[in-house]
Amino acid sequence: MTRRIAVLSLGAVLLLVFGVLGTTVPVPYVAQVPGPTFNTLGDIDGEPIIAVQGREPNEVEGDLTLTTVGVSRGGLSLVQAVRGWFDDEVAVVPEESVYPPDRSEEETRKVNRQAFITSEQAAESVALGELGFPQKVVVRALPEDSPSEGRLEEGDALELVDGRPVPDSEVLAGVLADIPPGTTVPVAYTRLGEPGTTTITTMAAEDRSGSLLGVSVLDQPSAPFDVDIQVADVGGPSAGLMLTLGILDLVGEQDLTGGKAVAGTGTIDLQGAVGPIGGIALKMAAARDIGAELFLVPAGNCAEAAAAPDTGVPMAKVATLDDALQALADLRAGRTPESC
Repeated sequence: MTRRIAVLSLGAVLLLVFGVLGTTVPVPYVAQVPGPTFNTLGDIDGEPIIAVQGREPNEVEGDLTLTTVGVSRGGLSLVQAVRGWFDDEVAVVPEESVYPPDRSEEETRKVNRQAFITSEQAAESVALGELGFPQKVVVRALPEDSPSEGRLEEGDALELVDGRPVPDSEVLAGVLADIPPGTTVPVAYTRLGEPGTTTITTMAAEDRSGSLLGVSVLDQPSAPFDVDIQVADVGGPSAGLMLTLGILDLVGEQDLTGGKAVAGTGTIDLQGAVGPIGGIALKMAAARDIGAELFLVPAGNCAEAAAAPDTGVPMAKVATLDDALQALADLRAGRTPESC
């Protein structure tokens, strides 16, 4: 064998080895891609994403679609990572930025799911507040073995405990602090707009004197109907804005979309401020894929959105719920909403 043939043979073997390694050996990166989209005015497998109990929801047309980011499972190969870096619709990011090293993937999913549930609660509070419903102490959950089980329900607004008004959770805590554990007290509440009364035998509080009703509560607007949001397998807080708009369209007096397809993203806090999110370029691509006519962009993401590849979907810059409502009003009227 000549020296030239030996060198070529060795090069071919090394190339083969590196090729195999490049396609099989994982690197500590994951790929983010445009994820599933969900029209908050629609349903999943026949079940409405936003269900309204206690009144008929509005007949609505158009879409108010929340967008998501999909994440690959497991590490990418070197070849996949390099390919992703050259793809406008793939974001290759360090694995630890998605799955923190101090948490398992399952723990991370639980944290993200809890963030989504919190965004649901904020969306409901903001939407009902926008509609002018009064602030109440509202039951959000009943733990197992609660003395209130079968007597109170999620969504009940507490009015009186032991004959004393409880306009907010701080006053409720003060009332319960004066009641010894094991005391049977009358409780007046409102359920789906109808007044009711019951009696509850209080339980001991672990960290203070007095007693508890055995319920988790939130200070939030209370309406004579109940709103229930069901979107399985979605995590994080970025659906808050679109869920808020979906609720307003279904139970408010204004047709928000005028029959048009609107997509968007953004967190929402209890004051109606819209916060930035991750993966804006990927969510814009998802909006394009479903034929959206407008994409609502959190103001904090505007610079990133403006620098992203053009999807052909007009953008509206929104810093607050009022901004989003104005953008939708502009869309209905044929005006151009303020863009990034």
